[in-house]
Amino acid sequence: MRQRAWPAFFALLAMLSGGGASAQIRIGVTLSTSGPAASIGAPSRNAVLMWPKEIAGQKIEYFVLDDASNPTGAVLNTRKLITEDRVDVIVGSNTTPNTLAMIDVVAESETPLVALAASSAIVTPMDDKRRWVFKMPQNDSLMATLVTQHMSDHGVHTLGFIGFADGYGESWFSETSKLLEFRKITLVANERFNRTDTSVTAQVAKLIAAKPDAILIVGSGTPAAMPEIALIERGYRGRIYQTHGIATPEFLKIGGKDVENTLFPTGPAVVARQLPLDHPARKVAIEFTERYEAQYGAGQTTQFAADAWGAWLLLADAIPRAIKLARPGTPEFRTALRAALESTRDLTVPQGVINMTANDHVGLDQRARVMARIEQGQWRYSY
Repeated sequence: MRQRAWPAFFALLAMLSGGGASAQIRIGVTLSTSGPAASIGAPSRNAVLMWPKEIAGQKIEYFVLDDASNPTGAVLNTRKLITEDRVDVIVGSNTTPNTLAMIDVVAESETPLVALAASSAIVTPMDDKRRWVFKMPQNDSLMATLVTQHMSDHGVHTLGFIGFADGYGESWFSETSKLLEFRKITLVANERFNRTDTSVTAQVAKLIAAKPDAILIVGSGTPAAMPEIALIERGYRGRIYQTHGIATPEFLKIGGKDVENTLFPTGPAVVARQLPLDHPARKVAIEFTERYEAQYGAGQTTQFAADAWGAWLLLADAIPRAIKLARPGTPEFRTALRAALESTRDLTVPQGVINMTANDHVGLDQRARVMARIEQGQWRYSY
């Protein structure tokens, strides 16, 4: 029996010391660079274009596709990346509906997915499918806790809610609702709108009629500006909160003076230079901001660009460990990479510090969130 084991041993040794080390790694990316979510997909693409062409001496080949902000497009891209381009891992997409639609495909092929969309439903509850999925943005629950704390601390007793009529809106509503009773805040209005809607007049009328102390708008990119503009035009003067999905230059441009004083939670990278000197992500966040702005211009750093750069850092940390166990381009490598991602420890990215486990495929804690506001058309750190 010992003699029969030697050929397998030498085959494994050859793979690790020779063939595995020279194989090219293939990374697939699907982003929403056109359609309603283009304002969040474009910064992600910009960051992807900055990704280095090597990891630990291994050549990387990238396959970057546009899913047009459409779940069907995201699924088609995912299948192409897996079956035709034979990628080892996929990064994307930017929206919750797109990413949720991709889960069955990556799980079936046992290909790791690093999502750039926010909803916690992408990675929870953990099951046989989601064990292949990891996520860069902070969970809605982490951000909702900070937002409702700010509301409570500033005398908000009644709240109106308007959010996307999709997984992102529903996830935020679910997480926020869990916290309202504890914060002694009463929900007095609950409305929805679609990413492609051109008017929210009826919803805004109901919100204003309810006379809430504050309104939480749950959207991302430029579509999130529409309800706020309508509220200001109709004379609403209460506090307006948004989510971390708004942090793009396009949102500021479209919203203009109507989005002044908006309150929102965000990742540290959005206000990198304003962070306290002892913030654990400050150094990495500033390094990314300077690198990104040198390429794309001052004031262009976004939550979505930072998340995409964080995805690169996550893969750059995990791939060297996975490649010690299997050759890229094989099912064994994808399995090893999934395990390496899951065992990420104390990895600082622009948005915080990652510590993943078998049940936590985000790995971010309170260090990954700050409270900010819009002042004179700029993002300003609050605390």
